[in-house]
Amino acid sequence: MAAMNTLTAGFIKENLLVDDTKLANALTRTAGRLALRMRAAGLETAQKTSVSDVVTQADTAAEQFVVEALTALRPEDGLLGEEGAAKKSTSGRTWVIDPVDGTYNFSCGSDYFCSALALVEGDPAEPKQIVASAVTRPALDTTWVAEDAGASVNGTPLPTLRSAPLESLALATYLHPRDMNNAAIRDTWLDAVNRAATVRMFGAGSIDLATVASGGVGGWLQHSVPAWDWLPGKALVEAVGGRAEQITAGGVTWSVAGNPQLVADVLAKLESHV
Repeated sequence: MAAMNTLTAGFIKENLLVDDTKLANALTRTAGRLALRMRAAGLETAQKTSVSDVVTQADTAAEQFVVEALTALRPEDGLLGEEGAAKKSTSGRTWVIDPVDGTYNFSCGSDYFCSALALVEGDPAEPKQIVASAVTRPALDTTWVAEDAGASVNGTPLPTLRSAPLESLALATYLHPRDMNNAAIRDTWLDAVNRAATVRMFGAGSIDLATVASGGVGGWLQHSVPAWDWLPGKALVEAVGGRAEQITAGGVTWSVAGNPQLVADVLAKLESHV
């Protein structure tokens, strides 16, 4: 705990005067590095809802750091975190926190995990605006940031996404094995993905969406996505001219992101299952 307090105190001192975008960047980079160091020292893993839905001490420690820093630096803003952080906003703004996205990957030693944040105006369930967001992949020392002026990766501006059809691009997605026995969900998903050039399942939505924004994969599709897995990456995709939409089909709500043509292609398939 002493080490955590020292880390937080130093961070607060260094970031007293930074703007929201720089703060989001610094928070995800610090939280991600903290998780990486804790994994190197050894972790215990506990299940939440399934074998692949897990939590570690690094998740809770990273979220605690972000909460302590934001409580000091943005005391009027609300907080909503995957590991339980909850604080009502008096400013109309809320920080949505995913301390470790891709925890199953993280717990298995993979580098495909990240720390992600989004600052929103209004209700995080239906925000009026995403003010700023950041996604850090600590194992690769890579950070994506979105703001009004656009998006960047490690400080380099990202180009505008070019429209291209689903048939010509890879689609990052995820379908839990238990949903493969749910005919409504399975058939909706199959109809939406079967025209893609190829399909990939990586296991960390915010990195998937950041990679979409960077042009490394064409689009993304997943159902029942919580705010902390959706909003940071949604902001990145939209900041480079992409679309990020949600639609209810097959009895669940699907989140779709990518270049405008690809999203239109996927939505057309999903709409047939509404």
